[in-house]
Amino acid sequence: MHICIIAPEQFPVPGNGSVEICIWAIARKLARRHKVTVLSRKSPGLPESAELEQVRICRLPSGSPARYEASVLTFLEKESFDVIQIDNRPLLMAAVKRQHPRTPVLLFLHSLTFVPAESRIARSLARADIIAVNSRSLQHKLGRRFPGLSRKLSVVPLGADLSRFTPLEAAERQRLRRHYGLPAVFTVLFVGRLIPRKGVPVLIRATALLNKRLPAHLIIAGHGKPKYVRRLKLMARRLGVSATFTGNINHEDIHGLYQAADCFVCPSQRHESFGLVNVEAMASGLPVIASSNGGIREIIESGRNGYLVEHYREAAPFARTILRIARNQGLAAKIGMQGRSDALRTFEWQHTAQQLEERYRSILPQKQGSQQ
Repeated sequence: MHICIIAPEQFPVPGNGSVEICIWAIARKLARRHKVTVLSRKSPGLPESAELEQVRICRLPSGSPARYEASVLTFLEKESFDVIQIDNRPLLMAAVKRQHPRTPVLLFLHSLTFVPAESRIARSLARADIIAVNSRSLQHKLGRRFPGLSRKLSVVPLGADLSRFTPLEAAERQRLRRHYGLPAVFTVLFVGRLIPRKGVPVLIRATALLNKRLPAHLIIAGHGKPKYVRRLKLMARRLGVSATFTGNINHEDIHGLYQAADCFVCPSQRHESFGLVNVEAMASGLPVIASSNGGIREIIESGRNGYLVEHYREAAPFARTILRIARNQGLAAKIGMQGRSDALRTFEWQHTAQQLEERYRSILPQKQGSQQ
């Protein structure tokens, strides 16, 4: 098949946003068997066209959703594809489908952010031949928000690069810890955008509580608005929490932090459709403690491959669970090994690519689909 994957206009591919990470990982896997073109936005320092790992990347003028849509439609006028996948932008998908009504189009939704309960969104979603979602939780919420859409929804879980996100031997871990300048205490890791819904203040308060029983260090990896980051740093200092704010780290380098830490905490305060960082931590053999919401519950089986915190708006439950892991190295190792095992079995990008390939075939014209 000749597959076109259209990225959102916000960030370039390859990139550090979760959607861009998914697109790039999936495209590389699909390119082993198919011809794959990725459309993305132009970005300073990146060529307008390139071929990386057998994937053709075409970067188009953007600056606004409307301009990017016009660029995409102009590009598609010049080329023919067997199937088109559009990630997280239902309005862009509908515009593409209007222009190319005979080309099968799959919309891959990663969250509820761009699908508010509006009539124009409902009309746009109806144009998709099939809609892939990354969790049953997102499938359920979309089905309730848009009655009649259920028959088009299909769950395709995400994955991690299991060759990169992998456990290390003790000596190599210590080398990494020295590289990052980490103190010789139990180290808690957070990775994600620094925005209120991600719950970093809850984690800072939890670490302060933990420090009353056990010395700990907190790594906060991610970027946010300067004013909000300053507030978080001030909060950590006020509560006496030893913390490293790394700022933004390229995704191609982030695995080192997972490998250096002792546990991973995802204190999300609102619905997480999937929670890619949890899978990356599991793949790294790191015990995961996460809010019990959304698609996270489909990844973590509490007490087996991680821990779910039910009262996740409170700091104390996180502190108690971190303390349990910190005081029992055997338990931490057991949870981490089970997480790695589950990631190997379920959350590998090749599985995601194969499932998408099956969805593509289901919407191809019958004759063409039988020939592939």
